Amino acid sequence: MGRVNIEASLACADFRNLSADISQLVEAGIDYLHIDIMDGNFVPNFALNFDIMLLARALCAIPMDCHLMVADPERYVERAISSGAEFVSIHFEATHHAQRILQLIRDAGGRPGIALNPSTPLTVLEYILDDVDLITVMTVNPGFAGQKLVPAMLRKIANVRDLLRSKGRTDIEIQVDGNVSFQHIPAMLSAGATMLVCGTSSIFDKRYDIRRATEAVRELVQGKESRI
Repeated sequence: MGRVNIEASLACADFRNLSADISQLVEAGIDYLHIDIMDGNFVPNFALNFDIMLLARALCAIPMDCHLMVADPERYVERAISSGAEFVSIHFEATHHAQRILQLIRDAGGRPGIALNPSTPLTVLEYILDDVDLITVMTVNPGFAGQKLVPAMLRKIANVRDLLRSKGRTDIEIQVDGNVSFQHIPAMLSAGATMLVCGTSSIFDKRYDIRRATEAVRELVQGKESRI
């Protein structure tokens, strides 16, 4: 297995102590901050915004991955990148013009990603693989933290891995988002995940210190048995 990036889903942080949480993430050596932008339209919830992205950037230099869970995502591409995002992911289901927006992200200096809801088939990827650096397999229906894993999504992760191998595109990251728990991480890694979006079921599990929880995730990534 190649390098696996561990991401912290910032929407799951304690916003009463955001600076302290980010300091712990820095100390823990987190690879990316995952920034969920929700509009209450594409998903039935609101989450972070670009002001919080700018605040996070002022507090640390951890690279950021912006997940636009919004309708008409083209409206926010340039703002996401100017707010510090390296990766910008849109949902295939949120637009009629996915290829155009992915190219817009690249032209603006970002690394484009495409996110797929649980029921979205992989056939939609056929003609956009050349336009993406990242494919996000949503292992829950987007919009809320703390949901249970949709079991068929472990097979979907493996199917994405097999598709990329067959097309000679193993350079494309496979991101997993949704109930990335201590319990499920080993199976996600075995299926082919290369980026883990960790929230309330791992890094931000309130039973553990952020640094210790991150170390437990890293142990699993290294093929060790976690002590948590």
